[in-house]
Amino acid sequence: MRQWARLQANVNCQLRRGGWYRVLRMASVEAILDVNSGPVPVLIPFLEIIHTPPRRWTVVARPANAVNMPPSWGNEYAVCPSCRHRQQLAGHAKNLTCERCQGEFAVAWDEHYHPVF
Repeated sequence: MRQWARLQANVNCQLRRGGWYRVLRMASVEAILDVNSGPVPVLIPFLEIIHTPPRRWTVVARPANAVNMPPSWGNEYAVCPSCRHRQQLAGHAKNLTCERCQGEFAVAWDEHYHPVF
């Protein structure tokens, strides 16, 4: 059974906040995730794990230490559920088309994604 995971803790571990990653395998205390740079182990308590592919944009509050994000994006941005591309939110759109993969997905405004600090 396939699984996907995203950070639910404010830790720096090669994962994009709000991005979903395929779980390659589960160990006793960590999950091995499929990240562009290769397999990355992450402690299970730091993750949210689901059993169906993600299909909605994650709305992420701009971290204080954000890099490579234009100030004009404001206090939040969206992360594509398919390719993990970060993108500016304009208004309160129901759907958003990814600039990178061209996938169109609903925006998860109701999700309130806030990693634990």
